[in-house]
Amino acid sequence: MSTDRPSNLIKHPGQTSIASLENISDFSLNITDCAQVVVPEEVFFTVAAAGILENLLILIAVIRNKNLHLPMYFFICSLAISDMLGSLYKTLENIFIILCKMGYLTRHGDFEKKLDDAMDSMFILSLLGSIFSLLAIAADRYITIFYALRYHNIMTLRRALVILAIIWAFCAGSSIAIALFSYEAATVIPFTILFPLMMCFILCLYVHMFLLARSHAKKIASLPSSTVHHRTNMKGAITLTIFLGVFLCCWAPFVLHILLARFCPHNPYCACYMSIFHVNGTLIMCNAIINPMIFAFRSPELRSTFKKMFYCSRSSCNW
Repeated sequence: MSTDRPSNLIKHPGQTSIASLENISDFSLNITDCAQVVVPEEVFFTVAAAGILENLLILIAVIRNKNLHLPMYFFICSLAISDMLGSLYKTLENIFIILCKMGYLTRHGDFEKKLDDAMDSMFILSLLGSIFSLLAIAADRYITIFYALRYHNIMTLRRALVILAIIWAFCAGSSIAIALFSYEAATVIPFTILFPLMMCFILCLYVHMFLLARSHAKKIASLPSSTVHHRTNMKGAITLTIFLGVFLCCWAPFVLHILLARFCPHNPYCACYMSIFHVNGTLIMCNAIINPMIFAFRSPELRSTFKKMFYCSRSSCNW
């Protein structure tokens, strides 16, 4: 992956663009002995393509199988779309760098600036979409465990679609605003603070969920099939916990990079960490690969749907 970016993408002093962080990484290497870690373009594009295709497979499976037209799977589709946007963002950014090296794009001009802002928005949209999709899945699991008998009345398909519409409208508006005003500290600070706050909130929800799960299980133990239903719900909560762990491992390094690039780009220790910019970007795309694997491994219904899709692609069959 190349390290050259158009010079116009670097803002004026004190201004930081999400997509121009690579320039800051290159500049910071002048004050540190840490060598920059570069991910080969072949590996980069392979990981990105795999992430996009895997999440596209999730979307197709949910659309084609009517048994999966449930709020939980719609929230999972929302997370899959966020993962696809993350991989697509890094792919387009790398293509943009290659085109600049080949001379097809100039280093100055309004088009490059607009393209830079569009990629910034896509990155922020992916991050916010992932956070709020995980929050929606966590809330859905919470309702499933503690309000099992009223779940279908509380979380209807219509309400789930309304929730998703609100989430993506908010994320789209926020991504555009943050990308346009990313040079303002008042914009960067809330954006970076939102990440740990939302993760702490989801974590607290998990702790509350698991602490009360046993006592709640005793209350419904006398009901028919309650044990099996409760185990199924807890399995969903455990799956969500895995999602959260993978999300933190893949996104936290890049968010930390944003903070360091904004507040201490000239510090040798910060500069040394920023030398692994390409690795942090690749981790984002690895998240898009890992999540569909978790879906397939933890959900028997999805595994069955994938098998049907595979066999139907080889012979004609009815869904």
